[in-house]
Amino acid sequence: MNDMNYQAKGFFWSLKNLDKFNSSFSKEILAGLTTFLTMSYIVVVNPAMLSDGTGMPFSGVVTATILVCVLSSILMGMYANLPYGLAPGMGLNAFFAITLVKIQGIPWETALGAVFLSGIVFILLSLFKVRRAIVAAIPLTLRRSIAAGIGLFITFIGLNNAGFIVPNQFTCVARGAFTPQVYFFLAGLLLISILTIKKVKGGLLIGMAITTIIAIPMGRLFGGAKLVEMSGSILTMPDFTSVFMQIDLKGALTIGMLAPIFTFLFTDMFDSISTFVGISEVSGMVDKEGQPKNVGKALLVDAVSTTLSGIVGSSSGTTYVESAAGVEEGGRTGLTAVVIGLLFLPLLFFSNIIRAVPAFATAPVMVIIGVYMIQGIGKINFKKLEEGIPAFLSLLLIPLTFSITQGIVWGFLSYTLIKLLLGKYKEISPMLYVITGFSILALVF
Repeated sequence: MNDMNYQAKGFFWSLKNLDKFNSSFSKEILAGLTTFLTMSYIVVVNPAMLSDGTGMPFSGVVTATILVCVLSSILMGMYANLPYGLAPGMGLNAFFAITLVKIQGIPWETALGAVFLSGIVFILLSLFKVRRAIVAAIPLTLRRSIAAGIGLFITFIGLNNAGFIVPNQFTCVARGAFTPQVYFFLAGLLLISILTIKKVKGGLLIGMAITTIIAIPMGRLFGGAKLVEMSGSILTMPDFTSVFMQIDLKGALTIGMLAPIFTFLFTDMFDSISTFVGISEVSGMVDKEGQPKNVGKALLVDAVSTTLSGIVGSSSGTTYVESAAGVEEGGRTGLTAVVIGLLFLPLLFFSNIIRAVPAFATAPVMVIIGVYMIQGIGKINFKKLEEGIPAFLSLLLIPLTFSITQGIVWGFLSYTLIKLLLGKYKEISPMLYVITGFSILALVF
């Protein structure tokens, strides 16, 4: 494909000129199906995490999760004309449910308000093109270490949910007993690992389904307690009432909520930029300057997705790196993203089936997501200690403090202070000073 940015010509133009993208209608449909299969696990994992951690009605979160997937992906396709799927982000949902609500005791309605406000700020930064300065100011080592730290955080939560890791009064944490749940978790982890290594499309979803199915006889055909609870009819109506428009903006508009909004904003921004850059480099979807095509529109869609998430009742929506699977299948236009969104739509009517998937079946997925997210750590030069120390702090503090905020804040703060004390103040951009200032405010409040 030549240097002309065909993406900029728009969604409907691209439908008539798919050949100019070295694509076809069948390729775009297959690409959309592929990405849907690779990211559809979120419809099970996100409601489970938010419901268990916050007490939010499960059916309501299922509906909210699917709405974010449907509306955001279709918007990405029709506005940005890019083949990327969107859904509530892993890591962001853990921060929402575990750190804010479960540990800090913030009402989930207020947490939704923080999601909404972070989306509004993201939109403003995108419209006024401040985001470019922010992204340029963030050291690459910190971006990679924070992503890796979030991966460890998600993995730790998964291991805890499965009962493989349990609290211990002497060592803080320890390995749990070998219960039936743990055996099924280990079997599921092995199965999903093999499916992932073999690059089976929808391997995460298939692994969760098989783990759940083989556990159904426990407590029914065999002794012991039931490990899989199933009730109600297969088909259910979507829940548009329990979490929809339940945001508490008044509670979110306080100084004490500055740190959560800060964390939602920056984590979402890191995630989005990394995804766009990574996929565009692999697929060649870059402009003459080597920048991802239509990245401005794509980031704006990502920001709108976060705002939408707060309204419908979910943690922040973001662009999924699993979209790379569809791009590898030949997806190059917004038609791929529209297909992704439409494929999520029927899932609105299966909340009871989604509810039946137990924690030990979703936990292996969280471990594998952690593996994906920690891969960037190999590119950090820890021998250069002035950057290695801040990277290590952010990497370690996220899982150990059970807070993404703490990892981000101490990473920025230590990086800036070390550079200043070494007399390398020229390596610190004005925007990084601003970000560090926000980090200090996050610690204080």
